[in-house]
Amino acid sequence: MFQDHLGEIISLGTAICWTVTALAFQQATRKVGSLSVNIIRLLIAFVIYALVSFFVRGRFFPTDASQFNWIWLSISGLVGFVFGDYFLFKSYEYITARISMLVFSLSPPIAAIISWMILGETMELQSLFAMAVTMAGIILVVTKKKTPENKKEKKRNNLKFAFPVKGLLFAFLGTIGQSTGLVLSKYGMGDYDVFAATQIRIIAASIGFVILISLIKRWGKVKEASTNIGAMKFITIGAIFGPFIGVYLSLLALKFTSVGIASTLMAIIPVLIIPPAIFLYKEKVSLKEFIGALITVGGVVLFFI
Repeated sequence: MFQDHLGEIISLGTAICWTVTALAFQQATRKVGSLSVNIIRLLIAFVIYALVSFFVRGRFFPTDASQFNWIWLSISGLVGFVFGDYFLFKSYEYITARISMLVFSLSPPIAAIISWMILGETMELQSLFAMAVTMAGIILVVTKKKTPENKKEKKRNNLKFAFPVKGLLFAFLGTIGQSTGLVLSKYGMGDYDVFAATQIRIIAASIGFVILISLIKRWGKVKEASTNIGAMKFITIGAIFGPFIGVYLSLLALKFTSVGIASTLMAIIPVLIIPPAIFLYKEKVSLKEFIGALITVGGVVLFFI
């Protein structure tokens, strides 16, 4: 039974890991900024992967990968980690990880569309309806009615965003980056070792952030962040459950199931993240937001049944 649904089980494990890492990085980002969190957590993951690779595969780096693997997995790492995670983490500075992960639920539909275009994976017509349901759930959470200032405005019944637009936009850009990176990972990985494939993505992303931080001269901020004990605690937790365990499991899931099914199960984070957000961080979650999260996840599930 477990063998028949191994990809699905691994995908659920990935969702749990990403829930933990989202909450950890939210705390770290608000202490030292998204750019510092991104480079530090990747460097931590870089060291972990090198050490584990040496003991498991007998080599510090994936020198057995083909040129094809290196090119496409590196592009995947740059798109997913550098572009995607930069904007996703940046969104934590304006909105909570809970809301960012809700927007992130658009990742499965986007990933499915991209994989349909690039990998030729099947996408049914009902996907349009499922996408509409997913969007409806997100819109229910992120919008609210304007307080009318006069009778004319009251008749229009206008809506406005309940959270900063900049944060929602950054979360959406992060979702596009992550979705594209996931599809490119599957394409670039092929039959190559999952662990080594993840390591290549980490290496490429680390180099990408080193270049970026050097160009904008932000190493002073990174050094300052590395001495912040509170932030480093959360960054380390996030690095272990995110770039190390979480990303590895996400690629492993793709070995046993399709991009669509894996992404669907990974997308239950908006529901998984609600209890810890309430009990650990004392966030107030309204009934409307809870229902919106359920509708969003329901739309994602509908996308692939």
